[in-house]
Amino acid sequence: MSTQIAQPTPCPDVNAVLHELLSGVQSILGNHFIGMYLYGSLAIGDFNPHRSDIDFVVVTAAELPDEMLPTLDAMHVRIAAGGSTWAAELEGSYIPQRALRRYDPAQARHPHMDMGGDLRVEQHDSDWVIQRHILREHGVVLAGPAPHTLIDPVVPDELRQAVLDTLRGWWAPMLDDPARLHSPRYQVYAVLTMCRMIYTLRHGTVVSKSVAARWAQDTLGGRWTELIERASAWRNGMPFDHLSETLDLIRYTLERSQYSSLNAPSPARVRVAADGGRSTCE
Repeated sequence: MSTQIAQPTPCPDVNAVLHELLSGVQSILGNHFIGMYLYGSLAIGDFNPHRSDIDFVVVTAAELPDEMLPTLDAMHVRIAAGGSTWAAELEGSYIPQRALRRYDPAQARHPHMDMGGDLRVEQHDSDWVIQRHILREHGVVLAGPAPHTLIDPVVPDELRQAVLDTLRGWWAPMLDDPARLHSPRYQVYAVLTMCRMIYTLRHGTVVSKSVAARWAQDTLGGRWTELIERASAWRNGMPFDHLSETLDLIRYTLERSQYSSLNAPSPARVRVAADGGRSTCE
């Protein structure tokens, strides 16, 4: 059954951009369109207008024709030029329905755009196992069928393995080349993501960054308390110059991951909607 939500987020300005995007996508894709969804912080209840972006997925009936991509890219450029600050925070992918069902690295090259970037076909790495889980369990429907009908369940060991793969493939190289981490926003993202990854390795599920941060402060010991607290309180435009400590936390997470068992018992699923934080536009 197809549904459409008039006010998908608590933020009117975000909703305005999303409705413009949805209208443009549906107009261009026509019969190729299956659905459009939000994942990330807006789905998991952790949206913060002072530091969050807008993660979306468009599900298509099949691989999009190459000639359609420039038209989609031009639409994104037009929306970005419209004056809304949220238009520059859009980050999303166009994934065929069949490929969305279950992550397969051999069928994981899809059109994707980063914040402020061009739409281009890119490899979607194993972190998309985690994104699929969030989308399936907590995704916000802009239009289309319920996401759990499009995605197979993701079991705890698959989430743990995806964390291990992402740690080793994406974060470990930053210990030698931390160029991305010179950005305050990316340093904060790294700190909170490490909290979340450690939580997933331990519990086999995914919670919001704020829940993971509080858990990490209580669990990991005093060494990381101040760093996590500062990252949790950070807003766009504020300084955050803790490169050495951030690298140490990445290193600590990698070392801790070596002792994580993929056969560790998992507690009952955490209900993010109840405990995972509160999306707000304040």
